[in-house]
Amino acid sequence: MLRNLFVTLSLILTCSAYSQRSFITPSDTLNKPRLIGMSASIGTVWSGSMIGLWQIWYKDVEKTGWHTFDDSKNWLQMDKVGHFYTAYKLNSLCSSMYRWTGVNRKKSVLIGTGISLGYQATLEMFDAYSDEWGFSWADVTSNIAGTATYLVQDLVWEEERIIPKFSYHPTEFAEIRPEVLGSNFAESLLKDYNGQSYWLSFNLSKFAPESKIPKWLCVSFGYSAHAKLVGSEEMYYDPVGNFTYRSSREYLFSLDIDFSALNIKRPWVKTMVKQLNYLKIPFPTLVSRDGTVYLKPFYF
Repeated sequence: MLRNLFVTLSLILTCSAYSQRSFITPSDTLNKPRLIGMSASIGTVWSGSMIGLWQIWYKDVEKTGWHTFDDSKNWLQMDKVGHFYTAYKLNSLCSSMYRWTGVNRKKSVLIGTGISLGYQATLEMFDAYSDEWGFSWADVTSNIAGTATYLVQDLVWEEERIIPKFSYHPTEFAEIRPEVLGSNFAESLLKDYNGQSYWLSFNLSKFAPESKIPKWLCVSFGYSAHAKLVGSEEMYYDPVGNFTYRSSREYLFSLDIDFSALNIKRPWVKTMVKQLNYLKIPFPTLVSRDGTVYLKPFYF
């Protein structure tokens, strides 16, 4: 659901801003003032965002009993990939913030996992009682997959070797259905799946530490949609342009940078630069669509 993606990204950005102001070096031992402050901040953002969401999206929506809604085939699963991405990043962010308070690595990632799953489960419950939507098991599955992907990497490798990332570029499709895909840049950023791309960036040197591969170099595999104007239908007829659009999947391959692996000495600078790992940096990209492969010299 687009509401889930919007609110989860809001939580990530708010908590990230807090960590950038306050984070210098993780405490070697449990720092109770940090722990209390961080927990209070997350709780405030959690409750505040839910109140805001209710007022903006759910207050005037017709309510009904708890029910499910199968949207697993909508939007070429782009929204499900978005759930995976936000769940992963939420776990990563919260886990790192609890490590900053002095909580040990294993406990901090378990706390982060609980926050990620709990926060997104709250969003799903709002949908479950709304007549227009419903509880989506596909959303829950994506939330669990994203959260677990960070958890497993942290428990097994104690580092991120596979990093989910996001990129976006405006498309002409939003102009065709602005009420659905967004009428301005901010709306289209959240609604136009044709312009969104989700990536998995693999840090090669972390898989081959004895090699001479640059420690920051990644290969990145992406996924996007093309000409997707209706969530549940493959085709869309535009009466204005008198043209029928057929949606298709896009598969992407590119290079990328792991900003957490750059050799930066100052901790506060390294922390701020690491935040760029939310985004896929523009690079030449191979695009595969409908059996055709072509190169885009600049893709974001």
